[in-house]
Amino acid sequence: MVSLFRVKQTISIILVISMLNESTRAEPTQVSLVKDSQGIWSLQRGGKPFLVQGVGGSGSIKLAKEVGVNSVRTWGIEQLEFKDSEGRSFIDQADQFGLTVCVGIWVKHERHGFKYSDPKFIAKQREEIVSAVRKYKNHPAVLVWGLGNEMESYVGTEDAIRVWRELEELAKLIKQEDPNHPVMTVIAGADTGKIKEIMKYYPSIDILGINAYLGAGGAGGTLKGMGWTKPFIMTEYGPVGHWQTPKTEWGAAIEPTGNEKAANYYATLTTLMENKEGLCLGSYAFLWGNKQETTSTWYGMLLATGEKLPAVDALVRGWSGKWPANRCPKVESIEFPVAQKKGKAGEKVKASAKVKDPDGDSLQYEWTVMAESKDLRGGGDAESVPASYPQAVQRGSDKDCFVTLPMDRGDYRLFLVVRDGKGGATTANSPFGVD
Repeated sequence: MVSLFRVKQTISIILVISMLNESTRAEPTQVSLVKDSQGIWSLQRGGKPFLVQGVGGSGSIKLAKEVGVNSVRTWGIEQLEFKDSEGRSFIDQADQFGLTVCVGIWVKHERHGFKYSDPKFIAKQREEIVSAVRKYKNHPAVLVWGLGNEMESYVGTEDAIRVWRELEELAKLIKQEDPNHPVMTVIAGADTGKIKEIMKYYPSIDILGINAYLGAGGAGGTLKGMGWTKPFIMTEYGPVGHWQTPKTEWGAAIEPTGNEKAANYYATLTTLMENKEGLCLGSYAFLWGNKQETTSTWYGMLLATGEKLPAVDALVRGWSGKWPANRCPKVESIEFPVAQKKGKAGEKVKASAKVKDPDGDSLQYEWTVMAESKDLRGGGDAESVPASYPQAVQRGSDKDCFVTLPMDRGDYRLFLVVRDGKGGATTANSPFGVD
């Protein structure tokens, strides 16, 4: 029989452990910026240099850890509380796997109806932001505050100046509430006018976040040439943007294959990591997850079913110098006679894929026809998923398939997803039209 003394002793030990855990959570890990005698900036976490090897999004934290990620970027406070199947919040998962979080604080956009000229709007947003910082400032996973994402207005206008001035006030409020973590604001690309306005109207910014795609690797030199002297983080980079690629004659953007995208990730990452300008603190690749933006496959580094895509392998190689144990398949070519052309309604066309797997794995094929998206938004705003046409594809699980072009006139895409059965996959698609 267990004695009452032993029971009380056990309870006391549990209470002490619980109190110690709570005490640990109440002590934030201090993050600071350091500039050495050579003019090289570094992020210091707990007194040790911390180079951001990051991804942006809310995909699998476990997989992120496995591939070498040390930090995850979010866009809004609500993302921190996304729950996994075990009920753990996203930020707690990150901490449990030893990852940090660039905590995104959504600063509202005027294109969504916010008014920076209205004191009532301003006061409410300030209250919400300070409350969010107060809630999470002591969480050990917090790395930096990401105050806003691409909410800037046209350079040289009163609207733009109002936004920068308000960001200055918000940054001051955050620093008063939490002196232990730097404040970063993310902008879309960089031009001289924008950078000059930030330097003039927003001096309290600690780190500049840059979202860029084509040519992103040269951001450090570009910023330095504009007179920027503070550190920056490449907060979004990845494939060539849908606005930057060649188009069909009817204006459909031509999406790179999974391996073409991977090459762009690798080129950007390796160029940034050279950091010759001494300004770059690291980067967050976009997007750790899956979303509809122009197409369902353009920006995601993971499929909706969880498999990694070639971009992930490129990051592993860039960070570690080695390829992962299991690599994704590679689409070498797709033969589809109506690719980037117009066909006739009801016409039957053969599509063939040439795909190789670096590990010799057995491959599974999935062909799909979808309508071209008409719900195209700006700034990454949510888009609806276009209709699919499963009846249009015959033998859709082989490397060859037959496509019966839809009867309705319009614009479409033929998608191919190839999986290796071991957690790796790749994608490609071809736009086509029906007269």
